[in-house]
Amino acid sequence: MAGIGITVRGVVKTFGGLRALDGVDMEVRPSSMSLLIGPNGSGKTTLINVISGVLKPDSGKILLDGKDITGKPPHEIYRLGVLRTWQIPQPFLRLSVLENVMVADGSNPGEGFLSSILKRLAWLRYEEELVERAFRILELVKLDHLWDAEAYKLSGGQMKLLEIARALMSGAKVLLLDEPAAGVNPALAEELFSNLVRIRDRLGVTFLIVEHRLELAMKYTEHCYAMFNGRVIAEGRPSEVLENAKVIEAYLGG
Repeated sequence: MAGIGITVRGVVKTFGGLRALDGVDMEVRPSSMSLLIGPNGSGKTTLINVISGVLKPDSGKILLDGKDITGKPPHEIYRLGVLRTWQIPQPFLRLSVLENVMVADGSNPGEGFLSSILKRLAWLRYEEELVERAFRILELVKLDHLWDAEAYKLSGGQMKLLEIARALMSGAKVLLLDEPAAGVNPALAEELFSNLVRIRDRLGVTFLIVEHRLELAMKYTEHCYAMFNGRVIAEGRPSEVLENAKVIEAYLGG
């Protein structure tokens, strides 16, 4: 499946006198796994919030597959297939893993009053297809063996995987991940990133990942952007970016 890319052109975002984003330019290629790094306060989360519509930029453009989505509200960008995750997942804790994934699909014909009465057979067929699709996604992220477990029983890493499964169920084409390995034990963190690679390869999903565990993330990503003081100061292969003099100085001084 062909993926879609994101282009960021001259994006500026200020908060009072603070210039959080200072003319950011970025080209995230379709079906790529790109890493976004930088010391605290460099503008990484602000950029993700601008791309996903949580924040509106003061100037500049955001293009999704060549189409301008600048300033669109989050729900419209969500419908276009751009989703962001948060450092702390928020599943429905008392629902099962399977139910959490199923509710992420927003096109169930049984939700309408008339359609639930007049199209009962179509609704039942849809429910069967929905369950099958949810199971395929759970198998992809390796949570299928926990399908009937209540979400509150999952480990932190498993909740991160559940959050990604929910995003895929909603039709995500671009995933903006905010520190997916934060608070996850090393073994499960490796599995999580391996799952991301598998999702990219099978579904063509494009990833832009903010992650502080650089030694982990650089093994699974092919491109890296480094930010400092609201600007992209280096980009290229992760190993090359981490050896860049500007990046080293930013981390040592930041």
